[in-house]
Amino acid sequence: MKPIEAAQSIITSQFSNCDVALLGGSVARGEATKTSDLDIVIFDQSLSSCYRESFYSNGWPVEVFVHNFETYKTFFKSDCERGRPSLPQLVSEGIVLKGEDEIVKILKREANDLLNKGPEKWTEETMKQKRYFITDTLDDFIGATKREEELFIANLLADLVHEYVLRVNGQWLGNSKWFIRVLKRYDEQYADQFVAVFDHFYKTGDKNELISFIENTLEQYGGRVFEGFSIGK
Repeated sequence: MKPIEAAQSIITSQFSNCDVALLGGSVARGEATKTSDLDIVIFDQSLSSCYRESFYSNGWPVEVFVHNFETYKTFFKSDCERGRPSLPQLVSEGIVLKGEDEIVKILKREANDLLNKGPEKWTEETMKQKRYFITDTLDDFIGATKREEELFIANLLADLVHEYVLRVNGQWLGNSKWFIRVLKRYDEQYADQFVAVFDHFYKTGDKNELISFIENTLEQYGGRVFEGFSIGK
């Protein structure tokens, strides 16, 4: 069964009393793969609480995110605070399966406003603290002599640098397949370099290019942080 048809069938059979239903995710973006699922956001004003559920239906893996017209706001807020606006993104891109135009417009406008605003700006203290953690992890990587340790220190470096570069530049974060997508969206050239140096290390074990890349990135944002750094003093 085609994705929109399958999603409509789910709404009819399981959520017939809902007020709004949206199909988001890779299917809505036209990027579905053979392992894609149906991400469906449900709004039902009769519910007293929200929930998330996973199941199979019509040959598709399905994830439903079920809210009333208050609970979604809490998730909009928490998603934005962590820098990964998952629910606002689903609502923004969602294909309408059910719902009055005016209500859907309000929900999508709210989601789009949050997405366009970007994440909360980091304070100078937070930026310095994050650079300290990158510096400390980089030194661990430089000093490591066991391949098994180097691999996972490199993984942490990727996470820390990815977060730093995006957040200080007012960009949303991403994980899994979105890890590199959001970095490319911000700066494709930097993202290509990012992939190249990590790929080189993972394939060859040579750390020099990766070390230089991280150090150059730190220099662009004020350099290493160690001397005189403290937390809570």
